Amino acid sequence: MHRLDPAREHVLGLYRIVIGFLFACHGLKTLFGLFGAKSTTAVGAWPGWWAAVIQLVCGVLVCVGLGSRVAAVLGSGSMAYAYFVVHLPTGLFPIQNGGELSALFCWSLLLIAFVGPGRFALGNLSVRQRSSEPAREGATV
Repeated sequence: MHRLDPAREHVLGLYRIVIGFLFACHGLKTLFGLFGAKSTTAVGAWPGWWAAVIQLVCGVLVCVGLGSRVAAVLGSGSMAYAYFVVHLPTGLFPIQNGGELSALFCWSLLLIAFVGPGRFALGNLSVRQRSSEPAREGATV
C-alpha cells in the first residue's frame, strides 16, 4: 500500500468537483453569456446550444456526484465530438487548432467515468445509508 492511498478517494472527489464545476461554467457562458462571454448561442442551434446544455447539465451532475459516471461519459463524448468535428479540421494538434479544452475535458471526464466519483458525492449517500441500516429479521441476503 502506498502512503498516499488513504487520501485517494478524497482527492478524487475534489478532482470531480472541480472538473464538473468548470464544465458547467462553460455551459453557463455559452447559454447565458456569463463570465465575460461576447455573445450567446441561439436556442436550439446545432451543435453549440446543445453542447452547452450538455456541459451545464453534465457538469452540475458530475460536480455534485449524482449519476456522475453516466454524466461523465456523455460529457466526454460531447467533447470528443467537439474535438474531431470542430477543432481537428483546422490542425492536427490541440495547441494548433484551439482544441486544448475539448481534449482536456474529454479525458478528464472519461477518467471520472472509469474510476468513479470518489468522496463527497451525493450519489454515495444512498449507498452509505443502505449499508448502515441493520438487517431486518428474517430477511434473506
